[in-house]
Amino acid sequence: MRNIINFNAKWAFTKMVNEIPTAIDTRWDFVNLPHSWNAIDGQDGGSDYYRGTAYYAKAFDKIDLPATDLYYLEIRGANSSADVYLNGQHLAHHDGGYSTWRVNMTPALADRDNLLVIAVNNAPNETVYPQVADFTFYGGLYRDVNILCVNQTHFDLDYCGGPGIKITPTVEGKAAKVEVEVYVTNLQPNQLIRYTVYDAQENVIATTTTDKTLATLNIENVHLWHGRKDPYLYCCEAEIVTLESEDVIDNVCNRFGCRTFKIDPNNGFILNGEEYPLRGVSRHQDRWGIGNALLPEHHAEDIDLIMEVGATTIRLAHYQHDQYFYDLCDEKGLVIWAEIPYISRHMPGGRENTISQMKELIVQNYNHASIVVWGLSNEITISGSSDDLIENHNILNDLAHELDKTRLTTMACVSPCSMNDPYVQIPDVVSYNHYFGWYGGETDMNGPWFDKFHETHPNIPIGCSEYGCEALNWHTSNPVQGDYTEEYQAYYHEELIRQFFTRKYMWATHVWNMFDFGADARAEGGENGQNHKGLMTMDRKYKKDAFYAYKAWLRSPEEAPFVHLCGKRYIDRVEDVTKVTVYSNLPEVELFANGVSLGKKSAADHFFYFDVPNVGQTKLIAVAGECRDESEIRKVEVFNEAYRLREKGAILNWFDITEVEGHLSINDKMSDIMATLQGKILLGTLLMKFMPKKGDKMMGGFEMNDDMMKMMGGFTFLRLAGMIGMMGINLTKEQLLDINAKLNKIKKPKKSK
Repeated sequence: MRNIINFNAKWAFTKMVNEIPTAIDTRWDFVNLPHSWNAIDGQDGGSDYYRGTAYYAKAFDKIDLPATDLYYLEIRGANSSADVYLNGQHLAHHDGGYSTWRVNMTPALADRDNLLVIAVNNAPNETVYPQVADFTFYGGLYRDVNILCVNQTHFDLDYCGGPGIKITPTVEGKAAKVEVEVYVTNLQPNQLIRYTVYDAQENVIATTTTDKTLATLNIENVHLWHGRKDPYLYCCEAEIVTLESEDVIDNVCNRFGCRTFKIDPNNGFILNGEEYPLRGVSRHQDRWGIGNALLPEHHAEDIDLIMEVGATTIRLAHYQHDQYFYDLCDEKGLVIWAEIPYISRHMPGGRENTISQMKELIVQNYNHASIVVWGLSNEITISGSSDDLIENHNILNDLAHELDKTRLTTMACVSPCSMNDPYVQIPDVVSYNHYFGWYGGETDMNGPWFDKFHETHPNIPIGCSEYGCEALNWHTSNPVQGDYTEEYQAYYHEELIRQFFTRKYMWATHVWNMFDFGADARAEGGENGQNHKGLMTMDRKYKKDAFYAYKAWLRSPEEAPFVHLCGKRYIDRVEDVTKVTVYSNLPEVELFANGVSLGKKSAADHFFYFDVPNVGQTKLIAVAGECRDESEIRKVEVFNEAYRLREKGAILNWFDITEVEGHLSINDKMSDIMATLQGKILLGTLLMKFMPKKGDKMMGGFEMNDDMMKMMGGFTFLRLAGMIGMMGINLTKEQLLDINAKLNKIKKPKKSK
């Protein structure tokens, strides 16, 4: 029988050597795995983010391990390339930082004084994905390392890091046929394979013994895996046994679920013949202060929070996640999009790496009932398309269907990519990353864009793979796009929920993101090194108001009734009457201010708005059914500047900008400014030669179309001026104030009714 020895404890670690070490000396520190060397410098937005080679070393004796024939080193995640050395002998190299891989150490293993060294490298290169992306590439041995002790005859440990067993259930009426294929090394004539299927209570419900590596077992009255409603799992065990004594030489066991699904271009996702809307979130695998070196309790907390918000699906971005997390998704009934890190920039030298990462993703995760689609790439045409990119996608699409005939393929297209691009039609289903209402444009552009796609391509299932906006602890009663306030994020998601959740043809929608995450290159919102689009903070300590907007729509009141008062961190307010928002999954909410009822409100969309007199100190209590929530507000005469973002290095502060009622300013949108003749004349000589026009080719080779023109028009002049690069224009504070003064003399255009 195989033994699995966890090898996480007490590794020597260093970045201070330039050659393969032959001994551990004073330059080394000691760490336990999982470990990442970028846990701090990959989240602070500074210049200290180390991307290079670091070394892990461990001394051990073979005699301390169980006696067996073969010893395999199992590495469950080394980002992003790694080399294994044992006693100075190079044993293996692996490219790809998110999958499991194994090394046979037996030939180089001595009885005593073995020195195992793993050189891990996350330095930039042109062959291993990812290299360009909006997240930190944490270096390290950030998942478990094990030693597998097995007999000469064993279930395969060399094929793409897989479990050695492939389980394919097919539902046929009230029964299921379970095809089980195993991969065996060195099977002997006197050895057989025993296959057994167990139900969730560990009762044997089917078994057979054969000399074949392929067997079919039948389940009568099959219990279906039905998402969150009923995530029922079976288990299949395969054992290598001797013919005479039936001694077990090796065994593997994987859980699986029996379900049918399809994705319909008009009715969305259908599970076991029932419409099952996929509305959920995306997830990155890192945490504040530890990077991506997560422990089981971190994964468990994440899944519980995702369950609390009511998600039915997760897009596991942008790489293979920990096997334990896939197991949790199976158990909780979450429907999963799994993908490889083929992202942002196509590298002609990286094709083989996309193929190897796709093989590992599918082989290692084939048995997970939760996974329904394999993701080919994310925003890969952001730097332009090419024949090589198209060919790479066709190869990956064909490979996915060859390795797995039961699931579909998908990909996440970057917003400017034309919906008529042939590349969009490569996978079985497609989704787009759209940020109308955050990166330009208006929130109300989102739904109509998908309507247009659905009308143009009625046979292609379409979804939204990313949408969101950033929010930190900034607050206002007048939220606007780009202000990074919790209030704008809540408004944005209210609008997107209304649009997406009422369009049943959208096969899946995934909020970007469930949690704030490390993106060391970012410097915005007042806190560098993070992307703050999460519904929760990176440390999982605070649920932003938008979290509860989704909970109100997605959690049934029978399951988890609740009421939530928004704006708990926004206490000091200057207005005499202030708007207070309440979210609940119950149909009616009553709001009390200092014990006085402000009335009851009903809202089919779960969002309740109250006008509250703001005098002195006010205690607010929201009541819905048996649920209640409390907060407070306080009348102040001067706005509390602790609520207002003052970005370091910002071109202008809010108080520098003069606004004249009924006239333009640099706080107005480009579309409004350019709608006036005077605005066109004022900005024409300054900006128009830099601003792309319809039909122009933008960075990355995208053609400027009507949708992108609308997005550009959605930026305020000031926000456009503050964006990185400013399209090649560097405006001083004095120039901006001069432009603002001139805009103050131009009347705002009349809005069409």
